[in-house]
Amino acid sequence: MGTFLQVALDGLFNGLLYAVVAAGLSLIWGVMDVINFAHGEFLMIAMYLSYWLGFLLNVDPILSSLAGGLFVFLVGALTYRLIISHTIGKSAMSALLATFGLSMLLKNICLNRFSPNFRLLQGTLLGGKTFSVGGIIVPLPQLFIGLVALVLLFLLYGLVKKTRLGWAIQATAMDKEAAELMGIDTEKIYLLVFGLGGACVGIAGALLPSYLAVHPEVGGLFSLIAFVCVAMGGFGSIPGALLASLLIGLVEAFAGFYIAPVFKYVAVFGLYLVVVMVRPRGLFGW
Repeated sequence: MGTFLQVALDGLFNGLLYAVVAAGLSLIWGVMDVINFAHGEFLMIAMYLSYWLGFLLNVDPILSSLAGGLFVFLVGALTYRLIISHTIGKSAMSALLATFGLSMLLKNICLNRFSPNFRLLQGTLLGGKTFSVGGIIVPLPQLFIGLVALVLLFLLYGLVKKTRLGWAIQATAMDKEAAELMGIDTEKIYLLVFGLGGACVGIAGALLPSYLAVHPEVGGLFSLIAFVCVAMGGFGSIPGALLASLLIGLVEAFAGFYIAPVFKYVAVFGLYLVVVMVRPRGLFGW
């Protein structure tokens, strides 16, 4: 039973990390109907920012997460202004291909400047630290990131559902032209949404160097898992993204431990296929 609970805990922590990465993508996808193929690379540049702040200035990832969130918010807003705004109203492939090009650009810039080497930040406040509860080992970095993820998801959901800005975001998502007739500046809403999506993944990415190595390819898997979480949970649904992420984290952990590590993503994508065959719009889709 102790082993089962340990594996479940590890799966839940992974699921919460996937959830905060997927939440930003879900917000962008749900409001703008845009697939941001560079979402994983946004996480990657936040990780590099956190790593270099720690390596050069001895800033812990807990503090650099704020800088990561702000920096990637600006990157997201700039991406919308310079790239995505020119694809609105055109084929969905336009934004997909544009953000795919951006992902290749960001990845290759990091490959050129930082090499493909894995870099691990040493001496962080939480790195390597654990505590035990009833024989269950709780790693502090993953626990902290999980708690931050829950807070971010709660704040993002509250923003969308309980504030005038959130109502404007929902109105823009439902009917852009009607929202404009009601006096909503949909261009600013789109800019803000893309920035918020970036901020979520930026905060998560800046915390990851506490226990995860940084390299130019690190965003690829997170991006793929985030797409699966969003599609499985229901496009634009933050609770759906959370539930799907937790399920994926648990399936990944149990399949990797009880079957074989090489099968864990087979199980994840198998679960995704089953869900979309039964509910093509996802768990919370409508």
